[in-house]
Amino acid sequence: MQDQEFWHSKWAANKIGFHLADVNPLLPQFWSHLQPKQEHNVLVPLCGKSEDLIWLATQHQSVTGVELSNIAVRAFFAEHLYTPTVTSLNNLHELYQFDELSIYSGDFFTAPLESYDLIYDRAAMIALPPALRVDYVARIKSLMKPNGKILLIGLDYDQNEMQGPPFSVPEDEIRAMYAGMKVTRLQRDEASANHPKIENGLSRFAEEVWLIEN
Repeated sequence: MQDQEFWHSKWAANKIGFHLADVNPLLPQFWSHLQPKQEHNVLVPLCGKSEDLIWLATQHQSVTGVELSNIAVRAFFAEHLYTPTVTSLNNLHELYQFDELSIYSGDFFTAPLESYDLIYDRAAMIALPPALRVDYVARIKSLMKPNGKILLIGLDYDQNEMQGPPFSVPEDEIRAMYAGMKVTRLQRDEASANHPKIENGLSRFAEEVWLIEN
């Protein structure tokens, strides 16, 4: 990934404004649309130290995250007072395991992942520039089981008005990237005039929730 240094520097400097201190409310609100079962295994790409992992682990027997920064992975376990088993897989990845949770530290594109029933993409696709999103979606598709489903949370704004990340990934791009799959928009939350992004000069800003089915 060409922007690895960018993310390493963000975590090293603790410049993690993208990190939510609580579970993203959209996750428990919309997860049921995937018709999840406890035995379904879940993948969370580019997971950071997200609290969403904790919520998912209460719903499923196996939740796997992948995060480039080992600072983020170690912080996740330390902040929850978990002592994971750590396995060095090669010079590129480490696997941290504790009960239902497994997190690979290293590059998502080369992590030794399995195939998954459900995928939760809160801030992965919008973290990547356009050139990498093509490879990202190809990787996601390769990791989905035949009846796999994705809950995708994305952003839509005029990319000319603000530099990402987070990047704008509009509807037409999502539908094109996941062509051949069933793509359903579950919600579009349009920012009001007093939203910080609008006050800072964006002409529009919306958060969208998508269900993508194999």
